[in-house]
Amino acid sequence: MSEKGSVVIDLKFERRDVDQALAGALAGRQVLHASDKAADLSNASYAFLWKPDLNLFERAPKLKVLFSGGAGVDSILATPGLPNIPIVRFVDESLTTRMSEWVVLQCLSHLRQAPTYLVQQRARIWKELHQPEAKDLTVGVMGLGVLGQDSARKLKIMGFNVIGWSRTKKAIEGIETYDASELDAFLARTDILVGLLPLTGETRGIFNGSLFSRLRQNGALGAPVFINAGRGGSQVEKDLIAALDAKTLGGASLDVFEHEPLSPDSRFWSMDNVIVTPHAASASDVRALLRNAEVQMGRFERGEPLQHVVDRTTGY
Repeated sequence: MSEKGSVVIDLKFERRDVDQALAGALAGRQVLHASDKAADLSNASYAFLWKPDLNLFERAPKLKVLFSGGAGVDSILATPGLPNIPIVRFVDESLTTRMSEWVVLQCLSHLRQAPTYLVQQRARIWKELHQPEAKDLTVGVMGLGVLGQDSARKLKIMGFNVIGWSRTKKAIEGIETYDASELDAFLARTDILVGLLPLTGETRGIFNGSLFSRLRQNGALGAPVFINAGRGGSQVEKDLIAALDAKTLGGASLDVFEHEPLSPDSRFWSMDNVIVTPHAASASDVRALLRNAEVQMGRFERGEPLQHVVDRTTGY
């Protein structure tokens, strides 16, 4: 075993990408891969996780800190035998920037009717469509953590009216915010709903038919739009499809789904007013993940407090 605590890797990245990133990272630490079934993980101190093997904690009983390989931690929290040790969220500027770029892109795409223009392009139809300005629409961001706040600020810069909702009220300069008790008032003002919620018992299935019906139905787009890059378990997909069919929703952009990869049979693939991306809105950079973890491991070994530790009572 190395002088420094050894590390277990159990991430979604391709092995070759991890190996390339490790070439300049984690110096002096033994690195073990959970996918190597013969590897002895019994003395490992740290684990980098995405969707952990169900027997990982049996194989690695001496872990001291867990590092999430993405923004969400619900898969880690649901793993059997999860030890009572700190879980550190992956918080990084590149992760935040990528998410904000995706959210802004989707809002602008629906504002400028990009899905309809693509349909017209394939049909060789030359027809200008009515397009409101950003200032004519209110974007409501549900989930005001690091990713949500950055997205809200950048949408504001683009000229949208922006409001925010979170379980407990947040103060964000220049943006009106709502808490859990004010959900109806928040929804009634929202033309484009952006979901950036963590997956908890309170948020599972929150994006359902009842919620969609409470969005503003007489806005400048004609019907509200739903954008979700948070967690797939927060949306009820049969309700979402029904709302799109009934024109309760005018469109959607979806990066996360109840079951991933998205089934080839899903109607989302063929719906002209739906944009699908493969859980890539805020793709994690393995090099950035390793850099962040090295900083936190150093703090831990010096007896300093860890940063961005998950609160298990809230789930994020």
